[in-house]
Amino acid sequence: MSSRRRFLVNTALTAAASGSAVGANDRVSIGFIGTGTRGSYMSTVAEEHDDCRIAAMCDVYKPTLEAAAGKLKTGGVSSYGDYRRVLERNDIDAVFIATPDHWHAQMIIEAAKAGKDAYCEKPLSNTIEDGWKAVEAARAYKRIVQIGLQQRSWDHFQKCCGLVQSGMFGTIFHCQLHWQGYYTRPAQPPAPVPEGLDWELFQGPAPRRPYSPGRRGWRSYYDYGGGIITDQGVHIADVVAWYMKTRAPISVSGSGQYVQVLPPNLECPPDSFQITAKFDNFVMSYSNAYFPQIDYPADQGNYFYGSLGALHVNRQSYTYRPTPGRPVRGQAPAPPPFEPFNTKFPYVGKPADLAHIRNWLDCIKTRATPTTDAETGFYSTLPLLMGLLAIRTGKTYYWDDRSHTAKA
Repeated sequence: MSSRRRFLVNTALTAAASGSAVGANDRVSIGFIGTGTRGSYMSTVAEEHDDCRIAAMCDVYKPTLEAAAGKLKTGGVSSYGDYRRVLERNDIDAVFIATPDHWHAQMIIEAAKAGKDAYCEKPLSNTIEDGWKAVEAARAYKRIVQIGLQQRSWDHFQKCCGLVQSGMFGTIFHCQLHWQGYYTRPAQPPAPVPEGLDWELFQGPAPRRPYSPGRRGWRSYYDYGGGIITDQGVHIADVVAWYMKTRAPISVSGSGQYVQVLPPNLECPPDSFQITAKFDNFVMSYSNAYFPQIDYPADQGNYFYGSLGALHVNRQSYTYRPTPGRPVRGQAPAPPPFEPFNTKFPYVGKPADLAHIRNWLDCIKTRATPTTDAETGFYSTLPLLMGLLAIRTGKTYYWDDRSHTAKA
């Protein structure tokens, strides 16, 4: 029997045997797939939960794998270069996926078929088609899939959600997303593949390209990610989906230009962009333009503009202000609907990361829907992927909910 056929048979048998075998008081056995900066950090967060056991670590680059495994307090962790070896193990209940984006959907699908639940870092996918296939697989195999949109587990983001949904700001008509910067890189000539890197497996479902050092910064390339548009954009687009209770946009348009990185590298999203999405009752815009200031993250995040006031929220502050009423001749000015408010605090992400993993572990045991399931991840990523299509083609894209496709 071929190794590929044997793998499919094994995963099918595992899926058939798995309901969830994890009891309410049992430890959940986890395999980490992708042990770069985020995966390595999140493995140390996960092992802080007493009911989480890290059984395996996997990465296509051996030095990264060894460094990440060395940071763990957990002993007896197996190391692999091929994620399929992790999925073959019957003693592993779930996987944590922290690979480049182009692998996310396929690994969720294969994990689901192998009977394993998954936590997958955002975004759900770097293509619409693969993202929807992952949603369908999670449904078909009844898997618990949590997407790493951990701002939903952050207390002040939850508080501000309550303010918006209470009607405090009136009718919200414009949601503005802002994240300064860009990931665009200049083109590089091919170079030898570093020792210890499985370049073929790194590329996986992506088009085959010669290795160059810049491609290790995979978020910069359409082949593997979507630049800052999908990497950070999905966090703030998710806040809009959450606060405004939305799913798919009606249409999305966008424009971009290579201005700061020249000559243009068309394998990367442009360094200057604007994306606009039309929803049923509001518009959403996303730009990386900013006014220079000392405090880098000060104006990043989400802006909600309403008929009674506006809110700005990000990872280290939130501010709201009322909209002044229009003066009426002969009448005293109307009092503001609420008093302005501002608060700022240090950016500390670990409590939200802990809470997001906690929710996932609990849902593995109870089979309840996690905070940011695969479908939530899909619809929060969708307007950004449609925006990338619009930037690349110069067309406006419309969502077809029957076929789950974007059409120009």
